Amino acid sequence: MFVCSCFGITEQQVKQHAENGACTPRQIASACKAGTDCGGCVRRIQALLGRGACPRRELVDRGAPAFPQIARTGAALGESERRAA
Repeated sequence: MFVCSCFGITEQQVKQHAENGACTPRQIASACKAGTDCGGCVRRIQALLGRGACPRRELVDRGAPAFPQIARTGAALGESERRAA
């Protein structure tokens, strides 16, 4: 079933983004744009995420990055920038 008609985002896609670490509607929006046009789906996204439900919350609480792929990319960019300087 579609959650966001503006961008054609399904419940399954929202759940997949949540499993990958998107814990808030804003993080879901960053991942797939859902909720960024008319905003009519934001409450549905909130309901799908649940209160405080975040599969990676324990990792984040221990200091691990919520999005390890992005953290690695950012670290790699930092290293190359240091080498160039």
